[in-house]
Amino acid sequence: MSEKRLLPGELDSHLTRRGPLFAAVWLFFLLDPLRHGWAERDTLAGVLGMLATVAFGAVYMLSWLRLRRDRQQLVPRPSIQAAILWFLGLVALGVVMVLCLGEVGTASTVYISVLAVMLFPARVALALVLADAVLVVVLGEVMAGWGSGAGLAFAICAAAVAMFGIQQMMLRNLALISAHEENARLAVDNERGRFARDLHDILGHSLTVITVKAELAKKLMDVDAVRARAEIDDLERLARDALADVRRAVEGYRELSLPGELARARTALAAAEIEAELPNSADDVPSEWRELFAWTIREGITNVIRHSHATRCTVVLQRNCVEIRDDGRGAADPGVGHGLTGLRERASTLNGTVVTRSLDPGFSLSVVVP
Repeated sequence: MSEKRLLPGELDSHLTRRGPLFAAVWLFFLLDPLRHGWAERDTLAGVLGMLATVAFGAVYMLSWLRLRRDRQQLVPRPSIQAAILWFLGLVALGVVMVLCLGEVGTASTVYISVLAVMLFPARVALALVLADAVLVVVLGEVMAGWGSGAGLAFAICAAAVAMFGIQQMMLRNLALISAHEENARLAVDNERGRFARDLHDILGHSLTVITVKAELAKKLMDVDAVRARAEIDDLERLARDALADVRRAVEGYRELSLPGELARARTALAAAEIEAELPNSADDVPSEWRELFAWTIREGITNVIRHSHATRCTVVLQRNCVEIRDDGRGAADPGVGHGLTGLRERASTLNGTVVTRSLDPGFSLSVVVP
């Protein structure tokens, strides 16, 4: 039979559900103070001792429930002010139990040490537990008729150590849950960034080409109706292609075809009346770099058409490098732009480098991979 394994969140949920039951079971040791108080119920000390014992158990359980709620909200410990109030409240009730019931009231000291471990950092809790154990030993020596407090001091230390181990496991679970939530948040942020980058690259290129063709069709309307109609047909095709690209981006499909981008570049440059010098084949480029080079060509050609006012554009494609050069007016600040930022992010995943250079005249964009 296979063993069921729990995820960190499920494990923490099991622990937090069982925590109050675990705490309630150990209230069994408060039965002795209650029994002693009942035996002395005819006295004010006996009545007060019973009331203090019941209140002590209630405060102890409420503290567990408060810590359970905090863990569900991924809060490791309450604020220092709340911790001090809980601890002092339990100590005050424990003092009343000892004053009213005598030695049997010292059963409260074990619970006080356990609560100290739950509420305070390790160093503070250690000091409080040691002080509690020493106090029990001293009371056993100085109070007439009381037995040795060594056994109770050992119980105090053992309970504190056990609670410390349980708490460390809970804190590790909380850290794991927080890490999982942070990873999930980062994954969502990365996906949003990817989608925004892809949408910019896809629509930026397509809308630029559509705009250029629309302007050309408008100019040809009264001069060459046949060619104008052909340009309008291309506009319809490009719009449909852009819609298909957006749908693929939404579906998470990001792979581009390097030959397809070269063909698109040829069409787009011709529509913009820019002389194109493009490679006829992309066979030398390894498959793992083809998508990056395709994005580079898309971004570079878009920028040439949109910004350069060039008359000629050259794409140089090598095994580990792609370069787009033009003879336009260059760029005032080549490092600025969402397209280049996205391209740098893509290149970095393959340890590639994006290089921009101003030429005389013109501008060069290239990506080099090792």
